Amino acid sequence: MSDDRYRALRAAASRSTALQAVFVVVFMGAMAWAAVPFYDWFCRVTGFGGTTGTADASGEVEVLDQTIKVRFNASLARDMPWEFRPVETQMELRIGQQGLAWYEAHNPTDRPITGTASYNVAPYEAGPFFIKVDCFCFEEQVLQPGETMLMPVQFFVDPEIVDDREGQYIHTITLGYTFYESAQSAADQQAALTPDLAAPGAPAAN
Repeated sequence: MSDDRYRALRAAASRSTALQAVFVVVFMGAMAWAAVPFYDWFCRVTGFGGTTGTADASGEVEVLDQTIKVRFNASLARDMPWEFRPVETQMELRIGQQGLAWYEAHNPTDRPITGTASYNVAPYEAGPFFIKVDCFCFEEQVLQPGETMLMPVQFFVDPEIVDDREGQYIHTITLGYTFYESAQSAADQQAALTPDLAAPGAPAAN
């Protein structure tokens, strides 16, 4: 093989590698932006992560004498600046009885932040029997600078859990939430930090 052809092949290979690297960076950025809604959709379709059910508050549910413990966890995504915790870390209630738990979120920054909560239930087998009547995770939450908010979760454990082949052995359920800063909130922050040269009174570019 001639030196010229060898150099041409090396150059082509280098360009291909560079293009692949750019594609990977763009792809990973897109996946990071879409991670929260995709994860939520994936869990709802597959049941992964112990995806819960929902119910109307007006529905009647049989309340059993048997009790079950529910634990509450809270975490934040890496770049989410909120403070977030469960007010009560554990409660015990009768199966079928409606429970009400509270989570507290605080925004210590000097800007409004919109948060989106993802959730999971452990063990996974308990997910279909953990029924939410009302939850702050159903919609985005907005906290103003320095604001603290109490957010409710109203729920019950479906009595059918005692007849399920795996569910009947579950005595403790853990409900966990992770708050992410919404993509729109992050975009608004970036826009605020970027000078608008077209705005009236803005200094003209040289």
